[in-house]
Amino acid sequence: MNIKLVEDKSLKRKISKKILESLPQWFGIPESTKEYIEESSSMPFWTVYDEDNYIGFIAVKITSKYTAEIYVIGVDVEYHRKGIGTALFKECYKWCKINGYEFLQVKTLDESNPDIYYKKTRKFYKSLGFRELECFPTLWDESNPCLIMIMKI
Repeated sequence: MNIKLVEDKSLKRKISKKILESLPQWFGIPESTKEYIEESSSMPFWTVYDEDNYIGFIAVKITSKYTAEIYVIGVDVEYHRKGIGTALFKECYKWCKINGYEFLQVKTLDESNPDIYYKKTRKFYKSLGFRELECFPTLWDESNPCLIMIMKI
């Protein structure tokens, strides 16, 4: 398993498209998926790969001079529970720390929506040290209440 920072926008789009389209349980809204693909191409972006096979990525959005956000993270489902997401997170965290950010946030689906896939997502973020900050019930839409989770860097 190798991790690298990706600079090339077209490669970022290729990687994120491949991974996100393979995860319809999490990224099943085509308009949102397209937005993640396009927006993440302009952000700090790391990928995990094995030879020419991209198996995961993470993109970081700067939201203020103090805070960065995990804008999107995705790992091929065949590689779940193998430490790939944690390895990507550690690269992101290290970069945030080096660049002087004090907080890291992530937005995910709140537990008031019973989706079982997002229950696993929240558990993953909690295992990394994220804590629930606030739920915005209509930030995305009423059927997708947005939970913001944070951590101090």
